[in-house]
Amino acid sequence: MRVRIYQPARNAMQSGSARTKLWVLEFPSADAREIDPLMGWTISDDMQSQVRLRFETRKQAEEYARAHGLDFVVQEPQKRAPNIRPRGYGENFATDRRAPWTH
Repeated sequence: MRVRIYQPARNAMQSGSARTKLWVLEFPSADAREIDPLMGWTISDDMQSQVRLRFETRKQAEEYARAHGLDFVVQEPQKRAPNIRPRGYGENFATDRRAPWTH
């Protein structure tokens, strides 16, 4: 079984970067999910696919995998472009904008 170690990306719906600093060790699902005939929910008998372990550093996650005899693959996080700077709402109405602000 090959586990995946990665740093999660930020939520696309929000500008914050919460839960993106930790490294996650995630087990793959061994069985395909099935659809429950009564409720229509997706179900699985595989409990390890629900396990996600969080670590402060990549090294800690790798040491955990080695200590427990797990084969792992590390996915490097993609970094943001360095030229993007955070802007405030008031800058929408600045007089030095390239194009005039309008409704």
